[in-house]
Amino acid sequence: MAMLTDDKTRTDLLNRLKRAEGQLRGVQRMIEEGQPCLDIASQMAAVRKALDSTYVRMTVCFMQQELGSRLGTSDKNQKQLAEVLDEVQALLGKVR
Repeated sequence: MAMLTDDKTRTDLLNRLKRAEGQLRGVQRMIEEGQPCLDIASQMAAVRKALDSTYVRMTVCFMQQELGSRLGTSDKNQKQLAEVLDEVQALLGKVR
């Protein structure tokens, strides 16, 4: 399987994961401190959403990379590909 080769994309994904990691540490701290379950559940949902969002972004970046290499780098192809993948990302974002 191919790897993500774009440094900007990798940096974006890592930053998203680091934010989710911070949120998860916050959830752990809330549990240790005995915070209300509803508050903890709310924060856990935020962590899940952050991870889901990161997964969608990674998937779309992978698709862009792979399809771009197969379809060529003409401006027209790249513009059309970007438009389609923006729509794919929006659709996948609604699933979570």
